[in-house]
Amino acid sequence: MKRRTLLNIVVATGISLVLFPFLTLMLVPSDEIRGALTRGLQRNGYRFQADEFGKSFPLGIKARNVLVSGERGALLKLDDTRLGVKLFPLFIGRVVIAFRADIGPGEVLARFEPRSGSFSFQADKLRLEDVPLLRTATGANCKGELFLEGSFSGRGSRTRGEVKLEVRRAELSSVRIGEFPLPDASYESVRGMFRAKDGSGTLESLAFQGDGIYIRLKGDVPVSGPPAQAPLDLTMELMPKPAFLENQKLVFLVLARYQTSPGVYRIPIGGTLLKPAIQ
Repeated sequence: MKRRTLLNIVVATGISLVLFPFLTLMLVPSDEIRGALTRGLQRNGYRFQADEFGKSFPLGIKARNVLVSGERGALLKLDDTRLGVKLFPLFIGRVVIAFRADIGPGEVLARFEPRSGSFSFQADKLRLEDVPLLRTATGANCKGELFLEGSFSGRGSRTRGEVKLEVRRAELSSVRIGEFPLPDASYESVRGMFRAKDGSGTLESLAFQGDGIYIRLKGDVPVSGPPAQAPLDLTMELMPKPAFLENQKLVFLVLARYQTSPGVYRIPIGGTLLKPAIQ
Protein backbone atom coordinates (compact mmCIF):
# COMPACT_ATOMS: atom_id res chain seq x y z
CA MET A 1 0.00 0.00 0.00
CA LYS A 2 2.80 2.37 0.83
CA ARG A 3 4.46 1.70 -2.50
CA ARG A 4 1.18 2.34 -4.31
CA THR A 5 0.68 5.58 -2.38
CA LEU A 6 4.20 6.71 -3.25
CA LEU A 7 3.66 5.82 -6.90
CA ASN A 8 0.40 7.77 -6.95
CA ILE A 9 2.14 10.81 -5.48
CA VAL A 10 4.90 10.63 -8.07
CA VAL A 11 2.40 10.28 -10.92
CA ALA A 12 0.23 13.12 -9.59
CA THR A 13 3.24 15.35 -9.19
CA GLY A 14 4.37 14.63 -12.73
CA ILE A 15 0.90 15.32 -14.13
CA SER A 16 0.71 18.57 -12.15
CA LEU A 17 4.07 19.73 -13.47
CA VAL A 18 2.82 19.18 -16.99
CA LEU A 19 -0.73 20.47 -16.62
CA PHE A 20 -0.03 23.60 -14.58
CA PRO A 21 2.08 25.45 -17.17
CA PHE A 22 -0.16 24.07 -19.92
CA LEU A 23 -3.34 25.39 -18.30
CA THR A 24 -1.67 28.67 -17.38
CA LEU A 25 -0.55 29.25 -20.95
CA MET A 26 -3.90 28.23 -22.42
CA LEU A 27 -5.85 30.53 -20.09
CA VAL A 28 -3.75 33.63 -20.83
CA PRO A 29 -4.93 35.39 -24.02
CA SER A 30 -2.38 35.70 -26.85
CA ASP A 31 -2.70 39.49 -26.75
CA GLU A 32 -1.64 39.49 -23.09
CA ILE A 33 1.43 37.38 -23.86
CA ARG A 34 2.32 39.65 -26.76
CA GLY A 35 1.86 42.72 -24.57
CA ALA A 36 4.12 41.33 -21.85
CA LEU A 37 6.82 40.54 -24.42
CA THR A 38 6.53 43.99 -25.98
CA ARG A 39 6.77 45.74 -22.61
CA GLY A 40 9.76 43.62 -21.58
CA LEU A 41 11.66 44.61 -24.72
CA GLN A 42 10.63 48.25 -24.36
CA ARG A 43 12.18 48.39 -20.89
CA ASN A 44 15.50 47.54 -22.52
CA GLY A 45 15.09 50.04 -25.36
CA TYR A 46 13.79 47.74 -28.10
CA ARG A 47 10.59 47.63 -30.19
CA PHE A 48 8.74 44.45 -31.17
CA GLN A 49 6.51 43.89 -34.20
CA ALA A 50 4.98 40.74 -35.70
CA ASP A 51 2.47 40.12 -38.50
CA GLU A 52 1.14 37.03 -36.72
CA PHE A 53 1.36 36.06 -33.05
CA GLY A 54 -0.34 33.21 -31.19
CA LYS A 55 -0.02 30.01 -29.16
CA SER A 56 1.44 26.73 -30.37
CA PHE A 57 0.77 23.22 -29.06
CA PRO A 58 1.52 22.06 -26.46
CA LEU A 59 3.33 24.78 -24.45
CA GLY A 60 4.53 27.59 -26.61
CA ILE A 61 4.01 30.62 -28.76
CA LYS A 62 4.65 31.21 -32.44
CA ALA A 63 5.08 34.32 -34.57
CA ARG A 64 5.62 35.24 -38.17
CA ASN A 65 7.54 38.12 -39.76
CA VAL A 66 9.02 39.35 -36.49
CA LEU A 67 10.98 42.60 -36.39
CA VAL A 68 13.00 43.75 -33.37
CA SER A 69 14.43 47.26 -33.66
CA GLY A 70 16.26 49.83 -31.55
CA GLU A 71 16.68 53.58 -31.67
CA ARG A 72 19.02 53.34 -34.67
CA GLY A 73 16.89 50.96 -36.73
CA ALA A 74 16.20 47.27 -37.37
CA LEU A 75 18.25 44.71 -35.43
CA LEU A 76 16.62 41.35 -36.08
CA LYS A 77 14.17 39.95 -38.63
CA LEU A 78 12.68 36.47 -38.23
CA ASP A 79 10.44 34.74 -40.78
CA ASP A 80 8.88 31.96 -38.68
CA THR A 81 9.53 31.72 -34.94
CA ARG A 82 8.58 29.24 -32.21
CA LEU A 83 9.30 29.54 -28.49
CA GLY A 84 8.06 26.94 -26.05
CA VAL A 85 8.59 24.77 -22.99
CA LYS A 86 9.74 21.24 -23.77
CA LEU A 87 7.27 18.71 -22.44
CA PHE A 88 9.27 15.68 -21.32
CA PRO A 89 11.81 17.46 -19.05
CA LEU A 90 8.85 18.69 -16.97
CA PHE A 91 8.26 15.13 -15.73
CA ILE A 92 11.58 15.26 -13.86
CA GLY A 93 11.11 18.81 -12.65
CA ARG A 94 13.25 20.61 -15.25
CA VAL A 95 12.09 23.62 -17.23
CA VAL A 96 13.68 23.78 -20.67
CA ILE A 97 12.75 26.54 -23.09
CA ALA A 98 13.40 25.87 -26.77
CA PHE A 99 13.59 28.48 -29.51
CA ARG A 100 13.63 28.05 -33.27
CA ALA A 101 13.62 30.69 -36.00
CA ASP A 102 13.84 30.58 -39.78
CA ILE A 103 15.72 33.52 -41.30
CA GLY A 104 15.72 33.28 -45.07
CA PRO A 105 17.36 29.93 -45.90
CA GLY A 106 19.06 29.86 -42.51
CA GLU A 107 17.97 28.45 -39.17
CA VAL A 108 18.64 29.45 -35.56
CA LEU A 109 18.14 27.04 -32.65
CA ALA A 110 18.48 27.89 -28.96
CA ARG A 111 17.87 26.19 -25.61
CA PHE A 112 17.58 27.82 -22.19
CA GLU A 113 17.20 26.38 -18.68
CA PRO A 114 16.05 29.17 -16.29
CA ARG A 115 17.01 27.32 -13.09
CA SER A 116 20.68 26.86 -13.99
CA GLY A 117 21.02 29.78 -16.39
CA SER A 118 22.34 27.39 -19.05
CA PHE A 119 21.95 28.73 -22.59
CA SER A 120 23.11 27.23 -25.88
CA PHE A 121 22.48 28.11 -29.50
CA GLN A 122 23.54 27.46 -33.08
CA ALA A 123 22.92 29.12 -36.42
CA ASP A 124 23.41 27.44 -39.78
CA LYS A 125 23.49 28.89 -43.31
CA LEU A 126 22.46 32.33 -42.09
CA ARG A 127 23.00 34.96 -44.78
CA LEU A 128 24.66 38.14 -43.51
CA GLU A 129 22.33 40.24 -45.66
CA ASP A 130 19.41 38.82 -43.60
CA VAL A 131 20.88 40.18 -40.33
CA PRO A 132 19.98 43.91 -40.19
CA LEU A 133 22.04 44.47 -37.02
CA LEU A 134 25.20 44.59 -39.14
CA ARG A 135 23.92 47.37 -41.37
CA THR A 136 22.34 49.28 -38.47
CA ALA A 137 25.57 49.25 -36.45
CA THR A 138 28.09 49.97 -39.22
CA GLY A 139 26.16 50.98 -42.36
CA ALA A 140 27.79 48.04 -44.15
CA ASN A 141 26.61 46.04 -47.12
CA CYS A 142 27.33 42.46 -46.10
CA LYS A 143 27.17 39.15 -47.93
CA GLY A 144 28.23 35.71 -46.83
CA GLU A 145 27.06 32.60 -45.05
CA LEU A 146 27.26 32.68 -41.25
CA PHE A 147 27.65 29.70 -38.92
CA LEU A 148 27.50 30.17 -35.13
CA GLU A 149 27.75 27.82 -32.18
CA GLY A 150 27.81 28.84 -28.53
CA SER A 151 26.92 27.96 -24.96
CA PHE A 152 26.82 29.90 -21.68
CA SER A 153 26.06 29.13 -18.05
CA GLY A 154 25.60 31.22 -14.92
CA ARG A 155 24.24 34.73 -14.50
CA GLY A 156 25.67 38.21 -14.16
CA SER A 157 29.23 38.18 -12.86
CA ARG A 158 29.24 34.37 -12.90
CA THR A 159 28.53 34.07 -16.61
CA ARG A 160 30.94 31.84 -18.52
CA GLY A 161 30.93 30.23 -21.93
CA GLU A 162 32.12 30.59 -25.51
CA VAL A 163 30.98 31.33 -29.06
CA LYS A 164 32.57 30.05 -32.27
CA LEU A 165 31.92 31.96 -35.49
CA GLU A 166 32.61 31.26 -39.14
CA VAL A 167 31.59 33.17 -42.27
CA ARG A 168 32.10 31.71 -45.73
CA ARG A 169 32.45 33.73 -48.93
CA ALA A 170 32.13 37.06 -47.14
CA GLU A 171 31.90 40.39 -48.95
CA LEU A 172 31.91 43.64 -46.96
CA SER A 173 31.53 47.13 -48.40
CA SER A 174 30.62 50.63 -47.18
CA VAL A 175 31.68 49.71 -43.64
CA ARG A 176 32.01 52.71 -41.34
CA ILE A 177 32.93 52.80 -37.67
CA GLY A 178 31.78 56.18 -36.47
CA GLU A 179 33.05 58.67 -39.09
CA PHE A 180 35.84 56.42 -40.35
CA PRO A 181 35.47 54.22 -43.46
CA LEU A 182 37.03 50.78 -43.70
CA PRO A 183 38.21 49.21 -46.97
CA ASP A 184 35.83 47.22 -49.17
CA ALA A 185 36.97 43.62 -49.59
CA SER A 186 36.06 40.00 -50.21
CA TYR A 187 37.17 37.40 -47.68
CA GLU A 188 37.83 33.72 -48.25
CA SER A 189 37.05 33.03 -44.61
CA VAL A 190 36.19 34.78 -41.38
CA ARG A 191 36.73 32.87 -38.14
CA GLY A 192 36.35 33.98 -34.55
CA MET A 193 36.25 32.87 -30.94
CA PHE A 194 34.60 34.73 -28.04
CA ARG A 195 34.94 33.55 -24.44
CA ALA A 196 33.23 34.76 -21.27
CA LYS A 197 34.39 34.22 -17.70
CA ASP A 198 33.45 35.85 -14.38
CA GLY A 199 31.15 38.37 -16.07
CA SER A 200 33.70 39.66 -18.57
CA GLY A 201 33.97 38.68 -22.22
CA THR A 202 37.02 38.48 -24.47
CA LEU A 203 37.00 38.41 -28.24
CA GLU A 204 40.15 36.33 -28.51
CA SER A 205 40.36 36.73 -32.26
CA LEU A 206 38.13 37.53 -35.20
CA ALA A 207 40.28 36.99 -38.27
CA PHE A 208 39.38 38.09 -41.82
CA GLN A 209 41.48 36.38 -44.50
CA GLY A 210 40.83 38.62 -47.49
CA ASP A 211 41.83 39.09 -51.09
CA GLY A 212 44.86 41.33 -50.57
CA ILE A 213 44.23 42.16 -46.90
CA TYR A 214 44.26 40.47 -43.51
CA ILE A 215 42.24 41.92 -40.60
CA ARG A 216 42.25 40.83 -36.97
CA LEU A 217 39.89 42.11 -34.29
CA LYS A 218 40.32 41.37 -30.59
CA GLY A 219 39.54 42.84 -27.17
CA ASP A 220 36.99 42.94 -24.36
CA VAL A 221 33.19 43.07 -24.33
CA PRO A 222 31.25 42.88 -21.01
CA VAL A 223 28.58 40.17 -20.87
CA SER A 224 26.52 41.58 -17.99
CA GLY A 225 23.72 44.03 -18.79
CA PRO A 226 21.92 44.59 -22.12
CA PRO A 227 24.20 43.31 -24.94
CA ALA A 228 23.48 46.26 -27.25
CA GLN A 229 24.72 48.70 -24.59
CA ALA A 230 27.89 46.80 -23.72
CA PRO A 231 30.94 49.11 -23.90
CA LEU A 232 33.60 47.97 -26.36
CA ASP A 233 37.35 47.89 -25.78
CA LEU A 234 38.64 46.41 -29.03
CA THR A 235 41.65 46.70 -31.31
CA MET A 236 41.44 46.18 -35.06
CA GLU A 237 44.63 45.41 -36.98
CA LEU A 238 44.65 45.93 -40.77
CA MET A 239 47.49 44.46 -42.84
CA PRO A 240 46.94 45.30 -46.52
CA LYS A 241 49.25 44.16 -49.31
CA PRO A 242 50.80 46.98 -51.37
CA ALA A 243 48.49 46.48 -54.39
CA PHE A 244 45.39 46.48 -52.18
CA LEU A 245 46.57 49.60 -50.36
CA GLU A 246 47.17 51.39 -53.64
CA ASN A 247 43.68 50.50 -54.94
CA GLN A 248 42.04 51.97 -51.82
CA LYS A 249 44.59 54.60 -50.88
CA LEU A 250 41.93 57.22 -50.03
CA VAL A 251 40.62 54.99 -47.22
CA PHE A 252 44.11 54.39 -45.87
CA LEU A 253 44.92 58.11 -46.04
CA VAL A 254 42.01 58.68 -43.63
CA LEU A 255 43.43 55.94 -41.40
CA ALA A 256 47.03 57.16 -41.71
CA ARG A 257 47.22 58.31 -38.08
CA TYR A 258 46.74 54.67 -36.98
CA GLN A 259 49.64 53.30 -39.01
CA THR A 260 52.16 51.72 -36.62
CA SER A 261 54.60 50.32 -39.18
CA PRO A 262 54.74 49.86 -42.97
CA GLY A 263 51.66 47.91 -44.00
CA VAL A 264 50.20 47.68 -40.47
CA TYR A 265 47.36 49.78 -39.04
CA ARG A 266 46.22 49.36 -35.43
CA ILE A 267 42.85 50.99 -34.67
CA PRO A 268 41.29 51.24 -31.16
CA ILE A 269 37.51 50.81 -31.12
CA GLY A 270 35.24 51.94 -28.28
CA GLY A 271 31.58 52.94 -28.03
CA THR A 272 28.96 50.21 -27.79
CA LEU A 273 27.89 47.22 -29.86
CA LEU A 274 25.19 49.25 -31.61
CA LYS A 275 27.29 52.40 -31.87
CA PRO A 276 30.97 51.50 -32.22
CA ALA A 277 33.44 54.37 -32.51
CA ILE A 278 37.10 54.68 -33.40
CA GLN A 279 38.94 56.37 -30.56
